[in-house]
Amino acid sequence: MTNTSTSLTDLARPERCALVVYDMQAGILSQLADGAAVLERVLGALEAARTAGMPVIFLRHMSLPVKLMGTFQMRQAMTWQRTDDPGAVKPWFLRGSPAHALAPELAPREDEAIFDKLGMSAFEGTPLAMTLRDLGLVSFAICGVATEIGIYPSVRHGSDLGLIPIVIEEACGHGSAEAGARSLANMRHMGDAIMTDVSGWKAALEA
Repeated sequence: MTNTSTSLTDLARPERCALVVYDMQAGILSQLADGAAVLERVLGALEAARTAGMPVIFLRHMSLPVKLMGTFQMRQAMTWQRTDDPGAVKPWFLRGSPAHALAPELAPREDEAIFDKLGMSAFEGTPLAMTLRDLGLVSFAICGVATEIGIYPSVRHGSDLGLIPIVIEEACGHGSAEAGARSLANMRHMGDAIMTDVSGWKAALEA
């Protein structure tokens, strides 16, 4: 019989849920005024998941070389870099560059995965959905940066795939406080996601 229990305590189990750590990269955290504080809270959520034996998956944003940037990627890069000159665009997150690297404190383990992506949803163009389904999971918890840019679309996408998102909102950083708060409010309004903080996440894992 299908287990239809959907409380935070019921879902926060290694056999039902994975932790997704979103874009905790050096080149992104350095842009946040509170990057160090966000990292500390993410580490708390991560350590709790590891202690519980939960699957952990890291996401990284990746840039392609300028030569491989098509119309969309070039336009997006120009917008983010605030330039009207395509010749001035720099690929900020080339694979293997310092900016592309995860914060060293996260120290991904051998039994944890790292997926690179070009888009904002953690599911688009990555093996994340297949990995979760292959493990028989019904939920994913998410933390990282940035709420308004990547966390929100990942939560919406995951919901449309039939997964129950758990947003550890205290461990989700933002570039824009206003946009971040609006995204959290939208997630609460939709009702698909379970919203919690780091202490609530830890308590559920320990229950």
